[in-house]
Amino acid sequence: MTYTKAKLSDIASMQELVRPEVEKGIILFRSSDEMATNIRSYILAKKDEIIIGFGALHFHADDLAEVRSLVVKEGFRGLGVGKGIVESLLLEGAMMAVKKIFTLTYQKGFFEAVGFHEIPKESLPSQKIWADCIKCKHFPVCDEIALIKTL
Repeated sequence: MTYTKAKLSDIASMQELVRPEVEKGIILFRSSDEMATNIRSYILAKKDEIIIGFGALHFHADDLAEVRSLVVKEGFRGLGVGKGIVESLLLEGAMMAVKKIFTLTYQKGFFEAVGFHEIPKESLPSQKIWADCIKCKHFPVCDEIALIKTL
């Protein structure tokens, strides 16, 4: 398995991989244009050159970033793929001198296993709510859990 930065040519495959999670309302839909604009934030997990997972590190401030859009293909879950993606994103955050990385997730135990701890959603930056959360079909009744890790 390899972990690598995404390329613009990966967008269609990434959207196909994430489609079931978007349809379930677990991950927000990101248009091709939005993914292209943020392509540098994505890390891919590949097996035999096939994308089996990805995640993004989105920066909110000079010391704060977010792990978002984390997805692993069915059949590859529970094998450490997601952990490898998150570890790659944490390393990238550390290289950018980020002090804290947060996430909003339904997978609390997964993120706790990689060193995150729960925080009140109210402590998240307001730009997160108005840029992303408002697009969610669950807004304003959010049942995701906010977690953070200090680097």
